[in-house]
Amino acid sequence: MHRLGALGLGLAGILLLTGCAERIAALTPQVFSRPKPKDTSGIPIFTEEVYAKKPLRVYKIPTPQPGKPPEETVIGETGSYRVRKGESLLDIARYFDLGVNEITDANPGVDIWSPPVGSKVVLPTSWVLPCCNYQGMVVNVAELRLYYYETDPHEPGTTLVRTYPVGLGRDDRRTPIGKFSVTGKTVNPTWVIPPGILRDHIREKGDYRTMIKGGDPDNPLGKYRFELSLEPYRIHGTNIPWGMGMTVSNGCTRLYPEDVEYLFPLVKVGTKGEFLYQPVKVGVRNGQVYVEAHPDLYNRGSRIPPAGASTLKAAGVDGDSPRVEAVLHESRGIPSPVGSEGSRAASL
Repeated sequence: MHRLGALGLGLAGILLLTGCAERIAALTPQVFSRPKPKDTSGIPIFTEEVYAKKPLRVYKIPTPQPGKPPEETVIGETGSYRVRKGESLLDIARYFDLGVNEITDANPGVDIWSPPVGSKVVLPTSWVLPCCNYQGMVVNVAELRLYYYETDPHEPGTTLVRTYPVGLGRDDRRTPIGKFSVTGKTVNPTWVIPPGILRDHIREKGDYRTMIKGGDPDNPLGKYRFELSLEPYRIHGTNIPWGMGMTVSNGCTRLYPEDVEYLFPLVKVGTKGEFLYQPVKVGVRNGQVYVEAHPDLYNRGSRIPPAGASTLKAAGVDGDSPRVEAVLHESRGIPSPVGSEGSRAASL
């Protein structure tokens, strides 16, 4: 469970029984620009109210053209944060819109619950975009992260990119791979409890409820839900935010409450999307080639994809070079430069 050790076991015990969306179909957006991640200066003490108003960044890239390699496929900046008294890595991750997997992979050996006060932790707030769908909603299952692309209405030739950490299906109920479209949107959805989870609730808690109404604190769907054509899976909020970056659901995709509230009015019914599985990503920014690697979440294999291999080859970088091998071995989820792009002849 992404090197989480005791954390994974502890949180999983809390989260497993909350389940996924029901098994049958059942704001004016505001563009924020988060400053470059830095130390604690000016950052308020973390509370639910602060999380609800945390700044969310919108990135811009040149719109990729069909049949041509994208000009830019790396967004964000890796930063650092100085730990304050009483803060856990989970608290810090949520404010900077990271999953548990991301902040722990980027900071191996750091105590998740009690990182040393005054120490600096790495904020892995930069990402290589998954290849090669740059439209609509894209969930890269292997990194537990969602990307939302839309055309910039004010700047022709520019695509806006928003990205959020997610919680996904546990190993015995894996989130699928495949394309979908958004077929509906629901505020305060009712959770119809799947039979398997109902049996767990009865056995472990003596809870015989077959459904939980929208708005109930026990409802694991949170306040907002996207229905998908890929039945029975959904993208929705949560009543337990600390599961972002973990495999704890029955296959559906969970978002931080504040993230899904921001995303909900932006995504229209009919929006296309896709679940991908790319533990290794290769991208380009300012003529430099980057590789980003994550642990192989579902043990499906973590080789460099063909498009990524083409990009490396065009840049004159050997996929078996020590620099690339080191990035793959460490799997810290941070884009790392491996060589300059010598040619744009590669077909992504």
